Amino acid sequence: MTLVSELKRRNVFRVAAAYLVVGWLLTEVLTTILPTFGAPDWAVTAVILIFVFGFIPTVILSWVYELTPEGIKKEEDVDRESATGRGSIRKLDYITISGVVLAIIFVAFFSARELQDGTTTDETVVSNESIAVLPFVNMSKDEDNEYFSDGLTESLLHMLAQIPGLKVAARTSSFAFKGKNINVREIAKALQVAHVLEGSVQQVGNRVRITAQLIRAEDGFHVWSEIYDRTNDDIFAIQDEIAEKVGGALSVSFFGAKGGNKVAGVGTENPDAYDLYLQALKERATFSFGGLQAAEQLLKGALIIDPDFLDAKTELASNYLHQRETGLMDRDEALRSALAMTDQVLAISSDDAGAQAIRVFARVALDLQEGNADAIHDAVVQLEELVADNPGEYQALVLLTRLLNGVQRLDRALELQLDALQRDPYNARIHYEVGSLYLDLEQLDEARSALQKSLDIEPLQPNAYLRLARAALRTGDGVGYLRQMLEAMVVDPRDHEIPGLVAAFLYEFGLIEEADDFRNRVLAIAPTSEIAYRIELLRALNIGDEEATDAAARRAIEDGVDDRQFAYAGAVQYLMRAAASRGNVQETSAYLEQQAPGIFDIDATSTPAKFRTAQLMAFDAWYTTLPRDELFRRMETLLAIAKGFGIDPLDDPRTEVDVAAMRGDVERAAEVALSELFTQAVTLNPGWREDFAQAQFTKFVEDPRIQAAMQNWQDEEAALRDRMKGFLADLG
Repeated sequence: MTLVSELKRRNVFRVAAAYLVVGWLLTEVLTTILPTFGAPDWAVTAVILIFVFGFIPTVILSWVYELTPEGIKKEEDVDRESATGRGSIRKLDYITISGVVLAIIFVAFFSARELQDGTTTDETVVSNESIAVLPFVNMSKDEDNEYFSDGLTESLLHMLAQIPGLKVAARTSSFAFKGKNINVREIAKALQVAHVLEGSVQQVGNRVRITAQLIRAEDGFHVWSEIYDRTNDDIFAIQDEIAEKVGGALSVSFFGAKGGNKVAGVGTENPDAYDLYLQALKERATFSFGGLQAAEQLLKGALIIDPDFLDAKTELASNYLHQRETGLMDRDEALRSALAMTDQVLAISSDDAGAQAIRVFARVALDLQEGNADAIHDAVVQLEELVADNPGEYQALVLLTRLLNGVQRLDRALELQLDALQRDPYNARIHYEVGSLYLDLEQLDEARSALQKSLDIEPLQPNAYLRLARAALRTGDGVGYLRQMLEAMVVDPRDHEIPGLVAAFLYEFGLIEEADDFRNRVLAIAPTSEIAYRIELLRALNIGDEEATDAAARRAIEDGVDDRQFAYAGAVQYLMRAAASRGNVQETSAYLEQQAPGIFDIDATSTPAKFRTAQLMAFDAWYTTLPRDELFRRMETLLAIAKGFGIDPLDDPRTEVDVAAMRGDVERAAEVALSELFTQAVTLNPGWREDFAQAQFTKFVEDPRIQAAMQNWQDEEAALRDRMKGFLADLG
């Protein structure tokens, strides 16, 4: 008998075939699911090696032994012509066939999943010339030194991004994996890069040990690694050396070059200035009140040490804009400070895209405050060009988004932000901007999803909680609003506006005692802030103290507060409405003109933005005193001015209802109110009683349909008040 015949007789070929099919199937399954459970790279390699090295022993054992219904027997003890022998053969055949069927199902299933996700192995082509720099691990005993290891990572990202032809994953996406137990292969797959640079930093006194290693993600091969033991004074030299060696290693492997690439590092040679700069970046990350204030002081400290540190100046200019946005700084002061910083930067580095964008935005913001509507359109064009020429400069895109939002081009802003998200999918700031735009577009599910993703990446963002609170208001969820606002207060206890907004909301719903707790917090930490003026007026108004309300409104006017949080225009609105009910509109108007000359000059070519808003608030009183022709002329003038900014006030149903009522078109006012205004949650219209108590709505509120709608709001308000009162009581 030949060897081949004997191998067939002993079922060796069948065992080998079954082993190969079943072993291949198990290997495919395990190598697919192990990374999902966070298994290290060596686990996948071990599975493959076990399968390979197990083949020969399996074949040898199949020559000597046979699997039968009675158990494993030696080959010479098996009667192959019996039913038992034939059953063993059929069993091996069934195993082989079953393995093949399962393999087909497995391949088909995962192919379908790849197609459903929109990516296949062939479609996702990762360039070899690509790298992600993971946050270097802080190995120092002092956890506060983490800013130093993060700063080293930031600098290396900046330096490697200058190497021609090298794709570097965005900083925020790389940092999204900080502290997470995910293997290098999965991180590289998520960021679509072929290489990963990782390392650690350990500081002891003035000594620092830095380890760095460049890993090829596909097989875990270490392309390059190094350990540095130096003093802190050598940090810049270490950064240069790491960047050049990584660039050189990649160049030799993939670019065909024989040397590294000389790249520019951070813009200072002073380690103390650099240290303060890194601490500032860490503080600024969440854009909280406390973080922005701390970052400002740290940046100023860095500039005292090195007045020529341009990166610190650009970051400080950006910080001023954020402080303006959050209410930490006066608007004019913040804008002019930002302009002063960027002028210094651009005088030395005229092509700095970040500084250019800040300057364009600050300049147009000042123009807009003076009523120059034309400026915004030119600024949008300039920032569009900057973003197109510098796709990696996110500062420019954020500022462009602000302007596009201001001229109601939300779709364009969202398109740009979603495009940025494609390039940087783990950027908490981009997810926040996307969520905010979805919220403004009334796409609430998408807004919540994006904002929650932003918080998953960076949990300490007060602004993301504030936007989620706004989303809750859109659905009438007052308790949800309070819950999100309280979360924001926890992560940003220095922000006086958050408790002020809560107090204002509660006052307008008649929860005076509950609101007082939050008011006291505002008055303790920021008694002269705009929100402090606003809540003093609302408190007096909602407890029915007319004398105190008059005093609060006049105090805001005489102190010339900014119109942030409706502090100034709200005071004007109250005074003019009170004057209309008392019949002394001319006297009150004269008082306001004396305190703020030009406040009611509708036809002025250049008028402060807060005066324009105040003029809109005067129409309730003007309706009772002005001839109709003059009333309508002023109305059309202000509508035209708004349209010059790219805004149509009549897109807001409240404004359209008000305008229709003033024009005497009661049916149109009722139609819009019933279809677009009363369909909103009462949480978005807390001042509806005062609004509809104005003279232009006398006939409007007589309509039985309007009375029924107002009753619904009143019932909704009562139920909401009880729920919020219970929620706050439970909190103690």
